[in-house]
Amino acid sequence: MNPQPNAAARYASGVHAVTDYATRLSRKRVILTTAAVISAMFLASIDGTIVSTAMPTIVGDLQGIDSYAWVFSGFLLAEIATIPLWGRLADMFGRKPIFLTGLMIFLVGSALSGVSESMTELVLFRALQGLGAGCILPVAQTISADLYTMEQRAKVSAVYAGVFAIASVLGPFLGGFITDNLSWRWVFYVNLPVGAIAIALVAFVMVEPLERKRRHRFDWPGVATLLGWSGALVFALESGGREYPWGSLEVVGAFAASAALFVLFIVAELRAPEPLIPFSLFKVRALCASAVVTMFLGMSMFGVLSFMPLYGRTVLHESATGAGRILIPLSLGMVLASGVGARLVLRYGFRIILRIGATGVVIGTFMLTRLEVDSSQLVLSCYLALLGAGMGLVFMSTALAAQNSVTVEQMGVSTGLINFTRQLGGAIGIAIAASVMLTNVTSRLEDAFGKGAFDTSSLLTPSDTTVELPRETERIVSEAFSGALNRTFWVAVGVAVIGLICTRIMPKGSATAIRDEARAAAKVDSLQPDGETFAIARQT
Repeated sequence: MNPQPNAAARYASGVHAVTDYATRLSRKRVILTTAAVISAMFLASIDGTIVSTAMPTIVGDLQGIDSYAWVFSGFLLAEIATIPLWGRLADMFGRKPIFLTGLMIFLVGSALSGVSESMTELVLFRALQGLGAGCILPVAQTISADLYTMEQRAKVSAVYAGVFAIASVLGPFLGGFITDNLSWRWVFYVNLPVGAIAIALVAFVMVEPLERKRRHRFDWPGVATLLGWSGALVFALESGGREYPWGSLEVVGAFAASAALFVLFIVAELRAPEPLIPFSLFKVRALCASAVVTMFLGMSMFGVLSFMPLYGRTVLHESATGAGRILIPLSLGMVLASGVGARLVLRYGFRIILRIGATGVVIGTFMLTRLEVDSSQLVLSCYLALLGAGMGLVFMSTALAAQNSVTVEQMGVSTGLINFTRQLGGAIGIAIAASVMLTNVTSRLEDAFGKGAFDTSSLLTPSDTTVELPRETERIVSEAFSGALNRTFWVAVGVAVIGLICTRIMPKGSATAIRDEARAAAKVDSLQPDGETFAIARQT
């Protein structure tokens, strides 16, 4: 009887396997698969912003302003809660079938959203879209890691950063154009032809890198508790201070339920034969550092981004289109830094590039605190470009570190974990920023005009686009928003500093050194059950 390979041997075989897979595929097959993955990632990324400019029209057509926020929150809740689940499923049952499943769910949700006849239907179908998006983003990055060698991944990561940046900028413009020239329903229908092409390419061109050699025992308790605690947490963050007061029974109860279910999740994972998120992964310093840093810097970045268009409207007095253009320098900085940083990572290692990026985020957010009512848009653009460059280096280096610190069989769950922490950090950051912003601007306006003179909540919604104020009143309102945003940016600075400090967790050395550390960790505790083997699919 042949002895089963130990954990270290399985790790080494996994590294060689994915390298062999990446080098044996034909160039045409790699390019077509990459095109399908990029198309799907673009759809999932742009869907969070393309709907924003169409929402006033949608609300006017379907009626139901009370459900306005839940069109976004439902999508976000379903996406965040299921990211780790999809990543693990891709490791257990293969990238190709899981990716196709997620993409089809996303397209079905898009089609149903387009035919919605009420806001309730739209909220439910947007949640279905979010369920599919939760699969697309992490599994697409895992497929990319399978397709390319370690050296090539760094360059490809810059392309993916560009996809996210373009989607964030193009979304509001495309949503407005489609709504004005076609119908708001085409904001959702536009996903269908692009998604159909992506499905065809994946189905007929993509080669599955892993062949499963045995049946898996699915971690149902882990899935249930993960969905429960993450869903309750996102619900509390999204509804607190908006739908319900922070001290309300609904919000406090959601936080309490999240904490209780999180404890049950840990217990379930410790007992599971094949846990949804193997805790042994956290012994890998590079992965742990990537998750922690991504969460804190995601909190800082998304907290800033969520209110920059508001800064353009209330302080710079830009139109809706002009306010959307404010984020272009940030996107350009992110794309350029990702391209340059990809080469630097291969030369200098992950830690130093991660620290440079985190420092850029700290400096960029700090410079935003220096903005005043009379600050020019050129100055703002420079600050945002610096912030974007920092985030480009951070997201690129953490994604690569996570991919290169585990075996090919664990890339799905590790990539899902990084996406999960980034999105969860973003949800927390937006909630904190909204609370700080609303509290401060309300206080400042009440000091200037008296209590109840302004409905602050209406000033923070996109529907308030036609209000004209006397010049002096307008300046006071601008100063109130500028001061409140200043406080919000200071919170972002503090969170970014914590993220910078956490970069110390990242091990020194090159990607090879990080991979060696993972091999050493595998010797101590197997990341896969004994007897499980994987093989590269033979098609080319």
